[in-house]
Amino acid sequence: VQLQASGGGLVQAGGSLRLSCVASGRTFNRYGMAWFRQAPEKEREFVASINWNGGTTSYGDSVKGRFTISRDNARNTVYLQMNSLKLEDTAVYYCAGGLSPPRYALWGQGTQVTVSS
Repeated sequence: VQLQASGGGLVQAGGSLRLSCVASGRTFNRYGMAWFRQAPEKEREFVASINWNGGTTSYGDSVKGRFTISRDNARNTVYLQMNSLKLEDTAVYYCAGGLSPPRYALWGQGTQVTVSS
């Protein structure tokens, strides 16, 4: 399985973006999926995760109430809806997948999100 993230871009503070991560292969619905982010000179940060059927989600404290993770197993895609974006949300966002979360063996290439004032 390979992951391809997209949907990043430049947005004003308070705006919204939706990231997508498409997985190749036929076993996507076996994987727990997650989004992480990394800002310049900062450590990678957990953003959100979702289990194989979408029934369980988890969020980092900094995004709770603003971001929503979801998945469409028929489309092999996981999404991250980001609302009320803040300057501090600026980072490269990575999608990740794993058969035994929170261990994630698969990583996408990252998509840049820049929030401007």
